[in-house]
Amino acid sequence: MGSWIEQIRAYLGEQGALDASLSAFAQGFPTFAAHGGITVAILMVGLLVHNAVTPYKELKLVRENNAAAGLLLGGSIVSLAVPLSFAMASSLNWADILIWGVLTVIVQLIALRFVDFLLPDAPRRIQNGEIAAASVLVGMKLAFGFVLAAAVAGAPLARL
Repeated sequence: MGSWIEQIRAYLGEQGALDASLSAFAQGFPTFAAHGGITVAILMVGLLVHNAVTPYKELKLVRENNAAAGLLLGGSIVSLAVPLSFAMASSLNWADILIWGVLTVIVQLIALRFVDFLLPDAPRRIQNGEIAAASVLVGMKLAFGFVLAAAVAGAPLARL
């Protein structure tokens, strides 16, 4: 039992191991920050566009304590974020994130509008706080998001 503990202590005690870790962090952090920042910026713009094109103003309804609108807004955020996260994870550089990230948001916004049309009385039902309608819409939006995420995950790599 003492041998593996001694190996860990020896490894952590080596100055070279710590230097290598700090060096890797210093080299990788700018990429991490840039890729994360670009992705979050695309998400925020996507949410602003989503809010502008949605027939019912979800954020306003949430502020009025409408649970159905809160559920729907949360589902919309996740359904935009999941494909974006896959786009970022499978991208080779910031340009890939920008191209594929914007594409996923555009496609997902179109899908979100399509889902809204499947329940034509959704605006009234959401404004009335109907959780059942919101749950169906959220499920459909998330399903589109997961399918889009899987589609985009391999797209940048397919060109290699």
